Amino acid sequence: MAKMTKQTSERKIALLIDGDNARPRLIGKILTEAGKYGSVTIRRIYGDWTTSNMKGWKDSLNIAAIQPIQQFRYTIGKNATDSAMIIDAMDILNGNLVDGFCIVSSDSDYTRLATRIREKGIFVMGIGKKSTPKPFINACNIFIYTENLAPTASTKKRKSERKTKTTPDKTKSLDPVPLLKGAFDMALQEDGWANLATMGFYLHQLDPSFDPRTYGYKQLSQLIKSYSSLFDMKFKEEDGATHVYVRLKEKSG
Repeated sequence: MAKMTKQTSERKIALLIDGDNARPRLIGKILTEAGKYGSVTIRRIYGDWTTSNMKGWKDSLNIAAIQPIQQFRYTIGKNATDSAMIIDAMDILNGNLVDGFCIVSSDSDYTRLATRIREKGIFVMGIGKKSTPKPFINACNIFIYTENLAPTASTKKRKSERKTKTTPDKTKSLDPVPLLKGAFDMALQEDGWANLATMGFYLHQLDPSFDPRTYGYKQLSQLIKSYSSLFDMKFKEEDGATHVYVRLKEKSG
């Protein structure tokens, strides 16, 4: 795990934002999310700055040291931003300027770009709405929903309701158990336990958009702990650090 942490801290990230598909008020949280996976060295946002819908960004750009890239709309109703972003991304990729990309958009047009970046063995994360098409989500190593960065009133209400229950809300549309069991099987060791960090890695292999915050928890350990009827947890000191292990409970009878 120390090696993985070192690789993450040394990784250089290019943050490319589709200004037409992102919200200015989330810029701080977007930078925080990208910063979890490396140092954000290139910061660019694309859009037609002559239009009124881009005005909301102007106050945030200087503070966050993000470079605005002008892209005129040559045809009414057409979005030229994606072309400009894709061209710049390929220049950055071929110039070996970074070790990873963060693409902020909910547009499926970036699916092939994300796929091409991964084909070269470069880390790519996406940030966008839950309505983002699955092909783009699955083309990324990690995908973060903006709804998890800025919880809506309904999300907060759901969390509040969850706190009053002895077990979490297991609605069909928000049931993480199949993913958790799948990641557990992939991380399973000979002794029947699975390292939690390894499970986290495989969870993103199974679903790049997996995020404990989607289910109302800040950490994976908290989410698994809420399913105490399914999983056992133990903590072990190794190499001066505390590691968490998970075991699937045996069915009685």
